[in-house]
Amino acid sequence: MSAELLRAWEQRYGLLRPERSSGGFRLYSPADEARVHRMTALIASGVSASEAAARATKDEPVTLGGAATDELARELRSALDRFDAEGAHDALDRLLATVSVEAAIAEVLVPMLHELGERWETGEATVGQEHFASNLVRGRLLGIARGWANGSGPAFVLACPPGEEHDLGLMMFGIALARRGARVIFLGADTPVGTIAETVRELEPQAVVIAVARSVPLAASAGELKAMARDIAVYVGGPGVDEATVLDLGGRLLEGDPIAAARALIT
Repeated sequence: MSAELLRAWEQRYGLLRPERSSGGFRLYSPADEARVHRMTALIASGVSASEAAARATKDEPVTLGGAATDELARELRSALDRFDAEGAHDALDRLLATVSVEAAIAEVLVPMLHELGERWETGEATVGQEHFASNLVRGRLLGIARGWANGSGPAFVLACPPGEEHDLGLMMFGIALARRGARVIFLGADTPVGTIAETVRELEPQAVVIAVARSVPLAASAGELKAMARDIAVYVGGPGVDEATVLDLGGRLLEGDPIAAARALIT
């Protein structure tokens, strides 16, 4: 985007709300970036600029048409299967230039990674392909997540319990939280419950969010998490969630994909 167009959207539609540096430069936030992506996607779909701005400033999620989404997903999957990092990054660049980060996560990345896991289990994808794809996506997500600990809203500590190594979904959830103004303290995979508790004591967040891809790590840490839940709200989500275990430990269930779960937590 040109600086002139960004300024025009700021002045004409109130789309952007930048702060100013000491030298007078505009400092755009992740929320500003997300609104630009939403407005761009809406205009590309045929919506007028004024209508696109009105919808983008309401933080409405923007999605691609099904055919376009499917085509980008196929390109990304093909590149990852071929270990083609350049092609995968190109597909991701075009996706993120067209839709909001949240739409990219919910419509492309989550289904693609879920399908990749299924293909690995059936032998249709190799361990190498799964690791390559996960690490490439992780790198892009970390770039998007930069600054997520600097939010001005409520703070949330995000972690996977001991024995849970899959934290991509939690990372996506954290990105969605940060884009709603939350301050994200991301501890990541295989985090001892004692470490989570220590972080809670130090930072006094609004809540703790635990993610599990399998039920075993949650069950193994249920006792320690139950003690923590007496003092702070503990939310639990992910494909490995067992509702009975969550309720027994005094936690609160987060349902849906990472974007839907974040939206439910911060409306």
